[in-house]
Amino acid sequence: MNDSTSNQLNKSDFDYSYETHQADEGRWKSKISPTLKTNPSAGINYLARIYVHILKDVGLWTISKVILNHSHPCCPDRAEMLKQHRELNMFVYHTIETHEKARISVRKTYQSFVAAAGSHRELSFIEKDVRNYITREVWNGSEQDDAKEFEKYLLRMKEKNQNFFFDLNLEGDHSIKHALWADARSSVACEYFGDVISFDTTYNTNRYSVHPN
Repeated sequence: MNDSTSNQLNKSDFDYSYETHQADEGRWKSKISPTLKTNPSAGINYLARIYVHILKDVGLWTISKVILNHSHPCCPDRAEMLKQHRELNMFVYHTIETHEKARISVRKTYQSFVAAAGSHRELSFIEKDVRNYITREVWNGSEQDDAKEFEKYLLRMKEKNQNFFFDLNLEGDHSIKHALWADARSSVACEYFGDVISFDTTYNTNRYSVHPN
């Protein structure tokens, strides 16, 4: 939305303050909803625009006016890059998974597709689609496999030593909710010293629940 469009909006409907407060978790969080954080751009006499306003009584946004006049020629040959037209086929899925197992970066994976096709314009997807697939499918599947393998390991340890104790609780998506394990030696040491080692797997993770390098 450009400056000329934003000027049409009721400024009382918005709070552009970026004041923050310290949350109970010890992290800083903004008081402003992400939908209200705008990034105004410099006006370039762009004619196409949308006028919107919020209905305060119901808390819904509504479009009041749409202007489709463009100050530059449209590019219908680039419509395939719209999200609804992009897609990955089974060959691409398999290649992405193979590269991810080999720890090849997303950028290099995408560039390999570009090189094979001759140009990025010959592809039916963009680099972001590759990254999203890894985040949504590959990493999620790996997390589920990790939980299953961990459970198998605990069962093997129990078979070797009946004094080995464990308690494993999984979520509905097969991710680990909590896990506790102790062998005979650790149980005796805990009883004597009263010490327990715990791991907070949620500490210092990013938005994809992955620990940064």
